[in-house]
Amino acid sequence: MAEYRVYFRESVAKDFRGIPKADARKILSCIELLSVEPRPAGCEKLTGQERYRIRQGRYRILYSIQDKELTVWIVKVGQRKEVYR
Repeated sequence: MAEYRVYFRESVAKDFRGIPKADARKILSCIELLSVEPRPAGCEKLTGQERYRIRQGRYRILYSIQDKELTVWIVKVGQRKEVYR
């Protein structure tokens, strides 16, 4: 299976500003694994959207997958209430 390339929207840098460093490292490790398996166990497809959600502790990572281009775009990172706004 081919590896996917992971990209971040520019706004994701702002999302990481309020996250403690230890949690940010765990989130980045989780994101790194998406390059190998973009639909891991525990991910959920969001209703009515072409986006997925995966949890890392109390944080949520929203992302979209482009299978033809083999890319994963990280759209938003935050706590549950922040992510779904």
